[in-house]
Amino acid sequence: MKALFKRLTVLAAMACTFGAGIAPAQAQGVLKLSTTTSTDNSGLLKVLLPAFEAQSGLKVQVISVGTGKALELAKNGDVDVTLVHARAAEDQFMAEGHGVNRRDVMYNDFIIVGPVADPAGLKGSHDVAQALKKILAAKAKFISRGDNSGTDQMEKAYWKDVGSRPAGPLYLSAGLGMGEVLTMAAELQAYTLTDRATYAAYRARTGLAILVEGDPKMFNPYGIIAVNPKKYPGINYQGAMRLIDWITSDDGRKKIAGFKVEGQQMFFPTVEGK
Repeated sequence: MKALFKRLTVLAAMACTFGAGIAPAQAQGVLKLSTTTSTDNSGLLKVLLPAFEAQSGLKVQVISVGTGKALELAKNGDVDVTLVHARAAEDQFMAEGHGVNRRDVMYNDFIIVGPVADPAGLKGSHDVAQALKKILAAKAKFISRGDNSGTDQMEKAYWKDVGSRPAGPLYLSAGLGMGEVLTMAAELQAYTLTDRATYAAYRARTGLAILVEGDPKMFNPYGIIAVNPKKYPGINYQGAMRLIDWITSDDGRKKIAGFKVEGQQMFFPTVEGK
């Protein structure tokens, strides 16, 4: 009986040791990424992540939300890495010590889209402020993301420059992702601000037209940030850095540059030092 008890004790100890040994390894096999709806809705992640997973052996779990929420998830240690597009918010996130090793990844641009009928007469404009003034003057409907996303933050900054924005039912704050807002704009024959990539993915189903583009103020850069491991020691920092290194490598840049919708390049990789 004593011999049997001793053997069971040893086996139990071995099981505990083995279990403790594999749990961190399993955790290290998963990487949690918070990112914007634009990288998801556009289809870009479906190109990037399988290539990274095959190269790294990691499984990426994606939480696709607005930039504000994506940064909040990172701030709370709910993810390991975040890919967003709101530089002022990113800089604040870094300054407060929530993230480390931020790198520029890519860029595209914002555009204003709306019904083909274009009741405010925006078509062909390259001045975002003047276009918004025309929307005001025409008393046309405008759909806002209203979700503190990078797009939403930029839109609010544009209206601030104008000094006013539509009131009452002419300005609808949706609190939704970009794809859903584009769908709403189509249904209501309204204008909205969008990133070019998500618009391209939804163009056929919405029938909305590009009406304002080319203003330097509509530049839309993306950055990737690892959550600070000193603040949250349990995060997968090594996995985060593997994604950061890969997405800014030649291989990652080629994948970004090669992503096209209807033959048009949607994102342009940022080359270090440029």
